[in-house]
Amino acid sequence: MNQYDSTVVRSRASALATNKVLKNTYLLLSMTLLFSALMAGLSMTLPVVGPGLSMFSSLGALALIWLVLPRTENSTAGIFVVFAIAGLLGFGLGPLLSYYLAIPGGPRIVGTALGGTGIVFLGLSAYALTSKRDFSFMGGFLFAGLIVVLIAMVANIFLEIPALQLTVSAAIVLLMSGLILFDTSRIIHGGETNYIRATVGLYLDIYNLFVALLQLLGAFAGDD
Repeated sequence: MNQYDSTVVRSRASALATNKVLKNTYLLLSMTLLFSALMAGLSMTLPVVGPGLSMFSSLGALALIWLVLPRTENSTAGIFVVFAIAGLLGFGLGPLLSYYLAIPGGPRIVGTALGGTGIVFLGLSAYALTSKRDFSFMGGFLFAGLIVVLIAMVANIFLEIPALQLTVSAAIVLLMSGLILFDTSRIIHGGETNYIRATVGLYLDIYNLFVALLQLLGAFAGDD
């Protein structure tokens, strides 16, 4: 086998591996999104679920992401951890959805946020997949943006400035859109070869995008 043949074989093997990661990622992502929606629906039916329990659910999901997932991401156990993360975050989303559904025009707000999230995710994912562009150059900018947004969120806990909250939500929409491109591009170009990690990354992009859109639409609806 000459050098050209070896290169072709390696290229094909790499393409097959990438396609397998993409397939497994989107399959697991679709199942975890469905499970998350089911847990959110369950949370909305339970009268005992309030903001406090919602916060603990989110903290539990963060603990799994930082402490458990790195130890299980290369095993079958990692799949169960992903479902646990999605379930906790979905459960914690219940009170927020209940709040918006109870206000005037709430169902329209939730539906628009859900539809907008789907359009943004599918559109950006399709662009990354078809264009084959490498968006790894966005990594530094996105990381810096996340740090700035985190600082602003913590500051606004004490400042309680509505305009700052709107700015943070808008920034999160932009950052999550960028992360969808970035994370999808990493899978396509071999930067991410673990479909469990890839699923969690894209799930968090979608989750945060939806919540930010929900807050933005709710704020503007409140001004009508």
